[in-house]
Amino acid sequence: MGASSRSAHSKRTCLIIATIMIVATLSAHEAQAIKCPDVLKMVMPCLSYLKKGGAIPAACCAGVANLAKTAKTKPDREQACVCIKPVAKSYSINYDLANKLPAACGVDYKINITPNIDCSKVKY
Repeated sequence: MGASSRSAHSKRTCLIIATIMIVATLSAHEAQAIKCPDVLKMVMPCLSYLKKGGAIPAACCAGVANLAKTAKTKPDREQACVCIKPVAKSYSINYDLANKLPAACGVDYKINITPNIDCSKVKY
C-alpha cells in the first residue's frame, strides 16, 4: 500500500469514526429526551398548591428543581410545556401561582404558562 492510499484510507477511517460519534451523540440525546410521565411525576406534588395556594410542599420544590435540571434544552422545554399544558387546563390551576412557583422554590427556571401558550415559542 502506497503512502497516498494509506492517507486516503486514514481519512476515510477518521470520517467514519466522526460520523459514528455524531450519530451516537444524537441518538443519546433522543434517548434522554424528556417524557410526559416523567414531567408529570415531577410537577404533580405541586397540584394542591397550584389550585389553592398556601404552603408549597417540599416535594413540589424538589420536582420543580428536577424539571429545571432535566429540561435545559429548547426541545425539552417545549416537550415539558406540551406535557403540562393540558393537565394544567384540566385541573384549573392558578397560572399566576404556576408562573411564580420556580422563584418561590428558589429555582432559576423561567416559565410563563398560560391556557393558550404556544409551546413551540417557549424560551429557554
